[in-house]
Amino acid sequence: MTAIEFNTRIVQERNSLKNFALSLTHNVDDALDLLQDTYVKALTYRSKFEESTNLKAWLFTIMKNTFINAYRRNRKTKQLISKGDDIAMNRAFKQNSYDQCESRIHAKEIIKHIESLEDGYKVPFTRYYLGYKYEEIAKEMSLPLGTIKSRIFIARKILMEEITKRNN
Repeated sequence: MTAIEFNTRIVQERNSLKNFALSLTHNVDDALDLLQDTYVKALTYRSKFEESTNLKAWLFTIMKNTFINAYRRNRKTKQLISKGDDIAMNRAFKQNSYDQCESRIHAKEIIKHIESLEDGYKVPFTRYYLGYKYEEIAKEMSLPLGTIKSRIFIARKILMEEITKRNN
């Protein structure tokens, strides 16, 4: 199948894909984003499509997996925000407006520490805490998986040391 034929066939499935996206997201804007992501992935991985298989089912599978991965990434990000010390900090900062101002100052300082990291540590650390998997970060940065895990660990260690110094 030529690229033009493939493109024509996936465009013909637009209405079905849009309806499926709406059933997953329950939001028009999110559905259109999901549809766009699905098209991008379908075009990117066109070589993996086997002509003897059902194109519509293949596109639906891409869309479903894209939706699930985004959902997991968002859920993981929300969990990271509300875990451990953050829960205690959130409760403490809700006590009064002075505490809220102080929390903003602390957050700004933490962001400064993150931004002061070397790119080799900052980029994987930031990606990881945005919900990306180690494998995704390694692929994006064209580095071995072990290197990514090590850099994220070292970045955490550096940040903890900086925060500890500030608090002492």
